Amino acid sequence: MRSVFRLPRTLIMAATLAMMGLFSTAHAADPARVDAFLEVTGFDVALESIRLSADTAPQMLGIDAAAFGSEWSRLVREVFETDVMLQMGSEILTETLSDDALEHAAAFYATDLGQRLVAAENASHMKEDDAAKSEAGTAIVEGLERIGSPRIDILKRLNAASDVEDSSIRAIQEVQIRFLLAAANAGVIKLQMEEPDLRESVRGQSAQMREAIKQNAVTSAAYTYQAFSDDEVLEYAIALEHPKMQHVYALMNAVQYEIMANRFEAVAQRLGGMQPSQDL
Repeated sequence: MRSVFRLPRTLIMAATLAMMGLFSTAHAADPARVDAFLEVTGFDVALESIRLSADTAPQMLGIDAAAFGSEWSRLVREVFETDVMLQMGSEILTETLSDDALEHAAAFYATDLGQRLVAAENASHMKEDDAAKSEAGTAIVEGLERIGSPRIDILKRLNAASDVEDSSIRAIQEVQIRFLLAAANAGVIKLQMEEPDLRESVRGQSAQMREAIKQNAVTSAAYTYQAFSDDEVLEYAIALEHPKMQHVYALMNAVQYEIMANRFEAVAQRLGGMQPSQDL
C-alpha cells in the first residue's frame, strides 16, 4: 500500500476519519473481501511500520526512551501489536468501503505491476534506517536532476495523486495535538497553554512542515520506486488519479492515520504509570 511516508526521526501524525469527512456506512463491503484486499495491498506491513516510529514518542515529550529500559520495548510490543491494529483497520473499512470501490482497487493490485509495487512499498516501509533511506533517495534525485530526467515530474505527479503534502500536514498536526493532550491528561507532562492556543501554535508551523514534506516525498518516492521504469511509475500515477482509487486511498490513509493516533494516545496513557510528571 502506498501511504504517507515517515519523515526521518519524526513521528507521523494523523487526522481522524470524521475530520476528513470519510465516514459513511452506505453500501459497506464484505468483511472477508476487505481482509483479502488489505493483505494484497500490504496494509498489514504499513501498519507494522507504525511501530518503527514509536521511539519518537518520548522525544516529543522531552523524555529519553532509554530511561525506560526493557519496559519501553514491552510497551511498544503491546500497544503496537500488529493484529490489534489490523483488526481496527478491517472493522472501520468494512463499514466505510464500498464493494464497487474495493473491486476497482483490487483489480489494479492483482496485476503483475500492482504486486511488484506492493512488494517495493513493503520493503520501503520496513526499512528502519531512515537516514540511509533519505540519503539514498536524495542521491537518486540529484542524479535525475543532473541529466534532466522527466522522472522527477512523474514522481511529483505520483505524490500529487496520493495527496501526500496536504494530508500529511493535517495528519501530523492533528495527532501531535491529540498525543500531547493525552499525555497531559495522563499526567506525563504539564501543558503551559490551553488547547486552542496549542492548536494555533502547532498550525503556525505549517509552512516549514509543508516544505519538508514536499522535499521528502520526492526523495522517498525516488528510493521506493527506483527499480521501476518511468512508464511503470507513470502508469501507477494514472491509476491513483482515478476517482475510485482516490476515494479508496483517502479512506485507507485516513484509517491508518486514525490507528496511529489511537495507538499513540494509548502510549501516552500508559506512560502515565511509568514516568514522573514534568513541564513541557
